[in-house]
Amino acid sequence: MLIFRLLSVITLVLLNGCAGAPEKSLPTKSEKPVTHARIVEPKAKVLKEEIKTSIDPDVLFMLLTAELAGQRGQYEIALEGYLEAAKRVKDPRFAERAAMIAMYVKDSNRMNEAVTLWLRQDPGNQTARKLAALSALRAGDKKAAIAHVEALLKVDPAGFEKALLELSGVLQKEDKPDLVYQVLDAVSLNHPDNAMVYFVGSVLAMQMNQKEWAEKKIQQALLIQPGWDKALMFQAQIAAFTGDFGKAKSVLRSASLKFPNDVKLKKLLAQVLIKAKDYNEAAQVYQGIVEAHPKDKESQFALALVDLQLDKEERARVIFEDLLDDPEWRPQAGFYLGKIEEKHGDREKALARYDQISDGPFAFDASVSAISLLVKDKQFAEAESRLRLLPTKFPKQKLRILLLQSELYSQQKQYQKAFDLLTAALLELPDDKDLLYTRALMAERIGKVDILEADLKKILAKNPDNAEALNALGYTLVDKVGRYAEAERYLTHALELVPNEAVVMDSYGWLQFKLGNLPKALDYLQRAYAKQHENEIAAHLAEVLWMMGRKDEAKKLFKDALKDAPDDEFLLDFKQRILDKTQ
Repeated sequence: MLIFRLLSVITLVLLNGCAGAPEKSLPTKSEKPVTHARIVEPKAKVLKEEIKTSIDPDVLFMLLTAELAGQRGQYEIALEGYLEAAKRVKDPRFAERAAMIAMYVKDSNRMNEAVTLWLRQDPGNQTARKLAALSALRAGDKKAAIAHVEALLKVDPAGFEKALLELSGVLQKEDKPDLVYQVLDAVSLNHPDNAMVYFVGSVLAMQMNQKEWAEKKIQQALLIQPGWDKALMFQAQIAAFTGDFGKAKSVLRSASLKFPNDVKLKKLLAQVLIKAKDYNEAAQVYQGIVEAHPKDKESQFALALVDLQLDKEERARVIFEDLLDDPEWRPQAGFYLGKIEEKHGDREKALARYDQISDGPFAFDASVSAISLLVKDKQFAEAESRLRLLPTKFPKQKLRILLLQSELYSQQKQYQKAFDLLTAALLELPDDKDLLYTRALMAERIGKVDILEADLKKILAKNPDNAEALNALGYTLVDKVGRYAEAERYLTHALELVPNEAVVMDSYGWLQFKLGNLPKALDYLQRAYAKQHENEIAAHLAEVLWMMGRKDEAKKLFKDALKDAPDDEFLLDFKQRILDKTQ
């Protein structure tokens, strides 16, 4: 018999919410499980008994017709059959089937009819209740939506958050995200002592990017339930998201003292500390977690990454080498061991590490790192050979591969080739900021400063706080065209955004040199070079020292930098323009 077999395509498409339905959650202990039809034939004896006791011949014919219509893609007929059967037989499965088909064919009227029948026959069914709430929200029926949301809260308080977020997710796609928040706000008036209602309101407010509302709601939740760890964690996340790391750290430190065994709290504290660049304290937090939970590989890996930030490479190396024994962590551990070898100048070992990572999420980054290493070593033929294999192996990484190809051209001083490659790519992706920025750099190399300026200004038109573009444009205006006043606006803004970034300090210092402010130029360039021993910064600093009469210091700085980079163009330019003329 076909009565209780569900057409597989409908099961897949409908129950997974393709037409905008919220995902069906698992029943909780307080919720009676919903019995769904299975794609199996019922035992003959059971089926005969059910037919005798529950289904008269007319209804049986309707169900058979509906099932066959569904198999043939005639969903309107299938819907009519299941809906009529649901009206005649008190079996919520028929109403459920009708509701799902109605949703699939986007027939809101009959979906409402089917869901109403479904809830009448199975009032505690959460899926039916969510669909009813969704339908009311879509129709703008606030009163009905409030009633359904309150029913969700009453029947399954543990699943309330998930249910509301599902509804919000669907409505967000339909550009109606505030409807759920408005209904929830009304529900909170009826349940002023329910912390969960305020908590969910805070989560929804953050989804809507309403940070002040989110903070207000989470505070209300914590007034009702002061020691609620989940709410404290979310309050800290709101603070971190808005850039108030001080508050985020304070909330999480206090919560960690209240809940010393809550590992999730400690991990969130460590992540906030990392965001705030408090690496020493983050390392202490992770160290404590690892000591208490020696099998927590995630925390071990995080600790090793923080150690790298603290230049404690040997301790990081020990952790990564231990993680090599775990197949799940072997690729990422091997990747960072390669980075350590590369930093120490052992390119052969680094390359071997990268080549051992053939699959998984780190495989592409390992391949790119290997190619970049070969480029630094001027093994261009081998780098090119490996690069040609990447599009087939990593078809989703087309853009990054293209940028890598342009870098390969650039390292070989084939700037026109790189420029042409990027120009062709921009025909397909005219607003891609990575393509625009990289082409701007190549444009500067071939003397097309007008294109550099246009590309960087296009990035800044959409991303006015892009420090990288601000710095590149400001530096070019200083170094190439002498538009100092305009350059100062860009570089000052970049400094406000990233005050401790070496390349930005270098650009600003170079501007001050061009303006004749030598002491100020020296200050910025010395701080930049202390932070990052980069050859261009060394050349700028040497020139400022020279112009200030500190020629011995300038020569020493130049010679030390040249030892490590005898072919560097910036150092050689300084030598040709200044040192050679004094000999």
